[in-house]
Amino acid sequence: MPVSRSFSAPCTSSHDLPVSPALDAFMSTAWADTPLPADARVPSYDVTPARRARLAARFPGERLIIPAGALAVRSNDTDHRFRPHTGYAWLTGLTGEDQAGHVLVLEPDGDERHEAVLYLRPRSPRTGREFYRDRRYGEFWVGRRPDLEEAARMTGIRCAHLDDWEKLLTGPQPPVRALGGVDPAVDELLRSCRSFQRRRSAPAGLEAVLSELRLIKDPWETGQLQQAVDATVTGFEDVVRSLPQALRHPRGERWIEGVFDLRARLEGNGPGYSTIAAAGAHACVLHWIRNDGPLERDQLLLLDAGVETDSLYTADITRTLPLSGRFSPVQRSVYELVLAAQEAGIAALRPGARFRDFHLAAMRVIAEGLYGWGVLQMSADEALDADNGFYRRYTLCSSGHMLGMDLHDCAQARADRYLDGRLEVGQVLTVEPGLYLQPDDETLPPSLRGIGVRIEDDLVITADGAHLMSSALPRTADGIEEWMAAVLDG
Repeated sequence: MPVSRSFSAPCTSSHDLPVSPALDAFMSTAWADTPLPADARVPSYDVTPARRARLAARFPGERLIIPAGALAVRSNDTDHRFRPHTGYAWLTGLTGEDQAGHVLVLEPDGDERHEAVLYLRPRSPRTGREFYRDRRYGEFWVGRRPDLEEAARMTGIRCAHLDDWEKLLTGPQPPVRALGGVDPAVDELLRSCRSFQRRRSAPAGLEAVLSELRLIKDPWETGQLQQAVDATVTGFEDVVRSLPQALRHPRGERWIEGVFDLRARLEGNGPGYSTIAAAGAHACVLHWIRNDGPLERDQLLLLDAGVETDSLYTADITRTLPLSGRFSPVQRSVYELVLAAQEAGIAALRPGARFRDFHLAAMRVIAEGLYGWGVLQMSADEALDADNGFYRRYTLCSSGHMLGMDLHDCAQARADRYLDGRLEVGQVLTVEPGLYLQPDDETLPPSLRGIGVRIEDDLVITADGAHLMSSALPRTADGIEEWMAAVLDG
């Protein structure tokens, strides 16, 4: 049976106090009007119509269904913080936690045109119980939502009640295409829609096209990403300033995480991904997010973090910092090899270059360096051969990815448009080579074991190469030491 979205039964908890009829009647009286400002608009109001038109043009005559997503239970009656699906946010400009359960439909209006209709849960009236009894959606519990008229004015999209969208799936149907796996209630309803069943396995599906349309960022998007980068730079400065306290705490990594995440919440929606604060050998774990270890002054700290703006564009920057303020000779040697690899990768960025070229350029430097150290017992050419790849024991992952509203942006794009494609002006990506020298790796001399270094920056492809968006953070070993000293002295 379809999943009902009726509002007749507010979401309450077993420990909620009962409400008497008298109190219920009293709660429905004497409320003043509190309209939203008449000029309230989503920040991307001027650019979202063209986005919707570009998507619709790829699927003439088809109904397109893009859900925002559903709330997910964290524990008992407490939900995880909600973030709308990126495709929904990109097409509507709506990015808030109040979007859970909403559905954007691009309805075919002839072969060449579509009308956008946003099915949403409007502000609950004061004549029912939802506004003060419903823990998930009630205004007294989670805050005000716009009514239908306000939402239409904010987005420029015709808005309808969420309860009405299911009616689209009755009677004669156009071909239907939807984002699956985003909202279980939407998936449940579409399983009974034969028109959807016929279309969902077609090539160049909705999710792939949405990813491909987002590969090139417009100037507004690039500006949002620069805001995210600038706030992230400030967060890194906060972390360095907090190091004396963090070094004294038995969970210094958590201290670092908390300091950065505070900045992310102050400057934007929050961290764009779980902050990696990895000290010592923890830096050899590529996605270390436990962040439960202490900091030691003779260690390096690998900090991989990014602020996500309120518009949901995220930065992604990594710096590896000497907790003493100075690199040891061995640490500096590893750091400078990774920096040389990053420099080679950045130099390979230009319009028309293959996406994989910057990674290959960085890995050649890594392989040559490992051979020079005597870690690799073969030449760089041999190690880089596809039938070998032994250098990957010490570096393992790719050296970068597209960046935007998702950390690993546009990931559903077809390979020929992304991984096997060529760079274009307006694409934003990271370059982030690293060396992860495991503490128990007996192919390494003891002096190298347990050192992890990654250097990651965000860049936008320009007509003559690439612009380093994160240039405000130093990258050289000397620059890192001087910057840390200046921040701590300030």
